[in-house]
Amino acid sequence: MRRILVVAGLGVLVASNAEAATDASAVLDTYADIAHAMYEDALADARRVQAAVEELTSNPSDATLQAARETWIEARRPYQQTEVYRFGNAAVDDWEGRVNAWPLDEGLLDYVDEAYYGTESDENLLYSANVIANPTLQFGGETIDASAITKELLADVLQEADNIEANVATGYHAIEFLLWGQDLNGTGPGAGDRPHTDFDPANCTGGNCERRVDYLVTVTDLLVDDLEEMVGLWADGGEARLAVTDGPVEDGLTAIVTGLGSLSYGELAGERMQLGLLLHDPEEEHDCFADNTHESHYFNQVGMIAIYNANYERIDGSVVSGPSLSDLVAEAEPALDERVKADMAATYAAMDVMMETAQGGMAYDQMLGEGNDEGNRILQDVIDGLIVQAEGFELVVAALDLSLIDFEGSDSLDDPDAVFE
Repeated sequence: MRRILVVAGLGVLVASNAEAATDASAVLDTYADIAHAMYEDALADARRVQAAVEELTSNPSDATLQAARETWIEARRPYQQTEVYRFGNAAVDDWEGRVNAWPLDEGLLDYVDEAYYGTESDENLLYSANVIANPTLQFGGETIDASAITKELLADVLQEADNIEANVATGYHAIEFLLWGQDLNGTGPGAGDRPHTDFDPANCTGGNCERRVDYLVTVTDLLVDDLEEMVGLWADGGEARLAVTDGPVEDGLTAIVTGLGSLSYGELAGERMQLGLLLHDPEEEHDCFADNTHESHYFNQVGMIAIYNANYERIDGSVVSGPSLSDLVAEAEPALDERVKADMAATYAAMDVMMETAQGGMAYDQMLGEGNDEGNRILQDVIDGLIVQAEGFELVVAALDLSLIDFEGSDSLDDPDAVFE
C-alpha cells in the first residue's frame, strides 16, 4: 500500500506517485470553504426564524406559532451539519456553548410544571429562577436587575451562570423551549404544547406575556448575532479559517479527523444517544421540547459525510466541493477509504430507519422508553454504527501518519457502570 507522509508546514503530500497525490493544503481550503458555506446557511435560516418570531409576537395565533416552530426545525438542519467543526477547531468549541448548549434547566427561563420538573436543585441555585416572571433575581449574594431583558443579561449574566452548564439562557434550545414549552409526556406520544396566547399580552396565558415576547425576540436576535460572528471567523482572513489553512498541514488534517471521530464517538454515540438509552430518560434527548431529536442526529451524520467527501449541498441547492480527506485516504490506503465510506453509509442507513420511524409516529423519546424493544434496537443500531465509523477514523490517523488523536469519550460507552453511580 502507498503511504502518504505529511510534511508539516509545507502543505505538500509525498506519495509513491507524486503526480497522483492530492495537495493537502487544497483539502484544508475546501474544509474551510464548506465551513463558511454551512455557517452561512445556518445564519440564513436563523434569520428566517427571526422573521417568524417577529410575525408570531406581532400577530400571535396558532398559525404564526406553528410557522415559527416549523422554521426553527428547518433551521436546525444546516446548523447540525456544522457540528463536525466543533471538535478540533478551538474557535468553534469556545463559541458553540452559546448556540447549542443542552440540556437546559428550563425553570431558569419561564414557568414549568412543578410536579414534573420539581422546585429546587441541590446543584443549581437558579433552577427555578424564572427570569420571565421575575425582574429581580437573587443569586450568589447579589441582586440581579433583570427588569430589561437584554442580550447582555442573557449572554453575560445568565448563560452558564455559576459555571453550571444547565443554566442555558441562549441559543437554539432556549428558543425551542419558548416555542414549544415543556414536553410533559415522558416516553409517551406528544411534544411540548405551549399555547400561542403565551405570546399575546391582550389574551395572556402563563403570565408575563410581554416579558416572554421580549425574551423570545432577544434570544433569537442573539442567535443571529452569534452566527454572524462564526460566518466571519470562516470568511477570508477569518481566525478560524487561518488556524486551519495557514498553520502546519498536519494540524489542519488533525482538526478534520478530530471532528469526525469525536462527534461520531463520544458526543453523538455517547452523550447524545447511549446515555439516554441506558437511562431510558427523555430528558437526555437533544431536541427534547420539539421532539426533533431524530433530525438533529441525522443531520450530524449528513454533515460528517459531507466533510469526509468534501461535498456539501447548500440550502439553495448549490454544491461546495473540492479535494477531500477521502482523496488522501484513498491514495494512502484505498481499502481503508472504501471501509470508511461503507461504515458511514451503514450508519446513515440506520439513521434513516430512525428518521422513518419518528416520522411514522414513534418519536425519539418513545424509542428511548424502557420496554420498547423495537425502539431501543433502532437507536442501538445507530449507536453501533457510529462506534464502528469512529474506529475507521482511528485508522485514518495512522494511514495519514498524523500524531495520536484523543477522540472525545463518554462514560456511557467507556464506563457504563459509572452512569448509574
